Amino acid sequence: MPRQVDYEDRRRRIAEAVCTLIARSGMEAVSLRDVAAQADVSMGAVQRCFRTKEDMLLFALEHVSQHVSERANQRIATASAPQAASTLLSHTLAELALLNDESKTQAHVWLAFVTHAPASEKLAAVLHDTYAKLHDLIAWLIRYGQDTQEIPQHLDPTREAHTLLAVADGLTVHVLAGHHSPEMALAILQRHIDHLLQRASSHG
Repeated sequence: MPRQVDYEDRRRRIAEAVCTLIARSGMEAVSLRDVAAQADVSMGAVQRCFRTKEDMLLFALEHVSQHVSERANQRIATASAPQAASTLLSHTLAELALLNDESKTQAHVWLAFVTHAPASEKLAAVLHDTYAKLHDLIAWLIRYGQDTQEIPQHLDPTREAHTLLAVADGLTVHVLAGHHSPEMALAILQRHIDHLLQRASSHG
């Protein structure tokens, strides 16, 4: 059992090393030698953990995806009850957009994987699955808002979730490119949420 725990810990260390290298220098910087040096393990240890470079990248992407999903879910789980749907949506979308300083590395890594996905069906499949889970989370929050009567029943949670996730994802790119500040991006997210709520009062 201790050997298995050490093995999984080593895989996580390697995944974090991959993410650090991508954030620092891009996907091109991910070589077996550099990953081993960054993770402070031997090249043989990397090869024992991952059969191919693609396997290593897949695990690193899954590692990042899990962190993003867990942080968004934790935001909901730790919210003080009762919590307004608008507040939950704001906080959750801000987490998904990776706008704060602590999330900057993950934002760089996420964008690198998105850019690289067209060249790898396996990476694209992981991204597709992650986006589907995040979409379902936002749709759930919208249905929660409908239950609390903050969001009108006539709106389609699935369609609205597609829009909000696309906005959050796009703002990640805009902040990394320097087109928007994190503060401006948060304001844009909030305007979209406010618009969703205003449609409730206008419909009524």
